[in-house]
Parts: sequence; C-alpha cells; structure tokens
Amino acid sequence: MSQKIRIKLKSFDHMLLDKSAKKIVETVSSTGARVNGPIPLPTDKKIYTINRSTFVNKKSREQFELNSYCRLLDIYESTQKTIDTLAKLDLPSGIEVEIKVS
Repeated sequence: MSQKIRIKLKSFDHMLLDKSAKKIVETVSSTGARVNGPIPLPTDKKIYTINRSTFVNKKSREQFELNSYCRLLDIYESTQKTIDTLAKLDLPSGIEVEIKVS
C-alpha cells in the first residue's frame, strides 16, 4: 500500500509553520516513509490602503500588509502506520492543513 501523500500547510506566522513542518517530518520519518520537503512556496502578499481621516486629509493614508506563507511536503512509501500517526498528530490552531492522497 505505497501511496503518495501531499501535505500543504498555510499560515500567517512563518515560525509556527516551520515548527509544524519539522514536527510532521520527524513523525513521518520515524515510521519509515520518505519525506521530500518542506518546500517553501511563494508568499502571498495582500496590501490594504486605508484613509487615515474620513473627511479632511485625503492624501494621508495608511497601508497594511497581510502575508500568507505556504509549505509543501511530499511523503513517499507510506504505510498504514504513517497514515495513523498523521491522523493523531496535534498541530497548533493557526495552521491550515490540506492533504491529498494519490
């Protein structure tokens, strides 16, 4: 039952994301599967411009930036034990996990 598992992690905090990716790599490699990654994907930057004043100073504006970081992990030669340990893994609440099995 050798399957390829692709895990995509997203977060606004890159240090929390790197710690979670390291935790996943350590648990999966302990089960005997091969891990490729974490591969950093390009950062998604969203910039918002807001007027500081509502009426008088139109030229006075403030800019805010929201960065979204992504990491990609590929797991090869996985077994049922690998899938069970991934299901039991506890990750922090600021991380979005997307898993594809093929």
